[in-house]
Amino acid sequence: MLTKCTGSTGPMGNCLTYGNGCCMCILRCPAFGPRVSITQKAGKSDIMGRRKDGAFGAFSGSGKLEKGSLSDEIRQQLDEYGVAVIPVPKEEIVPEKLDLKVCQQYALTEYAENIVLLDTGYAKIMTPFFPLESLRRVPGFENARYVDPYAGGKGNSIRYLSVAERENSMKAAGIENIFCGGEKSGLFVGHTEAISTGSLAGHNAVRYLKGMKLLELPIGLAIGDLIAFANKNLESEEGLMTRYTFAGAEYFKRMKEKGLYSIDREEIRERVKRYGLEDIYSEKLI
Repeated sequence: MLTKCTGSTGPMGNCLTYGNGCCMCILRCPAFGPRVSITQKAGKSDIMGRRKDGAFGAFSGSGKLEKGSLSDEIRQQLDEYGVAVIPVPKEEIVPEKLDLKVCQQYALTEYAENIVLLDTGYAKIMTPFFPLESLRRVPGFENARYVDPYAGGKGNSIRYLSVAERENSMKAAGIENIFCGGEKSGLFVGHTEAISTGSLAGHNAVRYLKGMKLLELPIGLAIGDLIAFANKNLESEEGLMTRYTFAGAEYFKRMKEKGLYSIDREEIRERVKRYGLEDIYSEKLI
């Protein structure tokens, strides 16, 4: 029994073919070797996401700068507010980069016209890449240094090149004993989406071992709808160019249209109760 949540990035050859070359990202493919698709090893074909320029995959949407390499003023903003927004000189604005990135909820004009930094210990720069020569022409970034990817001025890792065909129970299609979650299970963006799909995959792996019926979350719940909607859309060309996240973009609009979006915890709890699924992951499977 295997629950596969290894993501869809790497090895170096994919970044060379579909990106701007190896950017020495956190995956460290030369050190640890390429990711291996277990579903492909089992004889199935994986799905490759696309982007609007017709190429396969998508660039990871951010990088990390060493805070100490930035100006005192920018560091002070990050320390005080946790965020800093610095206008990009007009001659350095490249709006086309917005279509390349994974995180389409951030594919907004503001992210092309400004450098948006988040304080994560490092200074997280919310763009797939920014040529270092150009970045250092922006006031406050004269000595900027990338921490990840090390060659972040060149490009970023390429994702969504190895997505498994699956059922809405997260079981790999046509394979009895493999379940998948996260990016391996669809064109999902974000930690919440990885946790949601991975939790269901692990839960159903145990159900399978015990000979129980696999759980599919109903589309009346946001997680169930996301899983089913993203899976169905993989059948179309347009769907292969779409990214699915609770945090924005196309699926967030769908959540609101279907009345699935809420920040009221009691409302959400009651909705889960109506489907008899309260504390479903806390129950001991007999």
